[in-house]
Amino acid sequence: MSANEYDAIVIGGGPAGYTAAIRLGQLGVRTLVVEKENVGGVCLNWGCIPSKALISAAGMMEKMRHVDVMGIRAAAPEIDFAATQQWKAGIVQRLTGSVATLIRANGGEIANGSARLTGPSAVEITAPDGSIQRVTARKSVVIATGARVAMLPGFEPDGERILTAREAVDLTEVPRSLAIIGGGVIGMELGMMYQRLGTRVTVIEVVEQLLPGTDPDLVRVVERRFKARGGEVLTGARALGWEPRGDRVTVSVQHAGVEKTVEAEKVLVSVGFKPNTAGLGLDEVGVRLDERGHVAVDRQYRASVPGVYAVGDVTGGPYLAHKAFKEAEIAAEVIAGKRVSRDWYALPAAIFTDPEIAVVGMTEAEARAAGHGVKVGRFPFTASGRALALGETDGLVKVVADDERLLGVGIVGAEASELIGEAALALEMVAAAEDVALTIHPHPTLSEGVMEAFKHAMGEAIHIANRKPKTRPVALAA
Repeated sequence: MSANEYDAIVIGGGPAGYTAAIRLGQLGVRTLVVEKENVGGVCLNWGCIPSKALISAAGMMEKMRHVDVMGIRAAAPEIDFAATQQWKAGIVQRLTGSVATLIRANGGEIANGSARLTGPSAVEITAPDGSIQRVTARKSVVIATGARVAMLPGFEPDGERILTAREAVDLTEVPRSLAIIGGGVIGMELGMMYQRLGTRVTVIEVVEQLLPGTDPDLVRVVERRFKARGGEVLTGARALGWEPRGDRVTVSVQHAGVEKTVEAEKVLVSVGFKPNTAGLGLDEVGVRLDERGHVAVDRQYRASVPGVYAVGDVTGGPYLAHKAFKEAEIAAEVIAGKRVSRDWYALPAAIFTDPEIAVVGMTEAEARAAGHGVKVGRFPFTASGRALALGETDGLVKVVADDERLLGVGIVGAEASELIGEAALALEMVAAAEDVALTIHPHPTLSEGVMEAFKHAMGEAIHIANRKPKTRPVALAA
């Protein structure tokens, strides 16, 4: 094998790309990863990890402001946000460095530059200095280029007043006010993070609900807390344009048939993501894309051209790093000759608002629309001794099941992202509600609430009242 020839070439070093490279290396496939920016992709550099670090810092500030209810007296907390950003940057550096080390430890190589397919097995790499290297893959090329933020016409980011999530996680000062266009996951996560640090936040969402697609029972808990902190919500609203006004921005909004203005120091545009497929040479090679520009793949992540695979966000939503991890492992194993394919049943998702939301499986509305005889169980955090002790009583566990099996679980509340794993396992194992209800959970824990919600679906909850069954009285024999 020549210096410019590899068994596999992975284009993109984010969660999908680096996972594919590591797994390929474990299976003895000599791999080159081509990344035009930093290894780790959106997730490690300015998405999942940096945002959650800032969310953790904001949550700590929030707790410190209210510890007096526990009898703890402390001076009013202050935040040096520039120092917080340095702490966050250290986490990013540590993780991205670890990923690069793992790729190399498993026999992989990393090339910095932009990649373009010149054939099904040929890749041209343009380095930052303009030099060009041509490499070939004996087995496969894996497209793992992820997605980029979608732009809203008229609100192109300038990095100062009009921001995307990328700039929003790197601010060195907490803005006094923030208008967010898009009340989806990223908008609400970052908006509530800054709100807890003292920012006045207004959310402008085009549909009639925050966090579109999420069970309204869960969203209401988050929206209630957001508004209690002074947040303003404009749903069914459309941002029309903006203009500077001194040190602020004025956003024109169409809401409820009336045009109004929203003033803020900064505007965060968070209207979704688009796949990174442009400039890769996919059209020239014949790789088929779907109507939204994602690479079309089969259940083994093969693209339409033999020898070309695609994994992660570039293949379509939901745009989740853990989905990308799993897809990359499957593709790598297929390339290495293993007989595997996509086979999961449950794909959990977590939203790091305050409180957190986590879901897996069907919502109640989806289950009813599918024709299931639905049983719903709920357990409020206000009935949890552990939640009371933590001072985290906003939230609930909601279970959706039928007579035969579990259909879905939604959780809103403290540590929802950690609690959902049990529900994902139950769904993957085709469990019935009874299986989880009969499993002894430790006391006192938040996980007891999961068990109680399952019991409630069966009419057997202990720590909350059960709904009375709708049965007719039975006439007794004389």
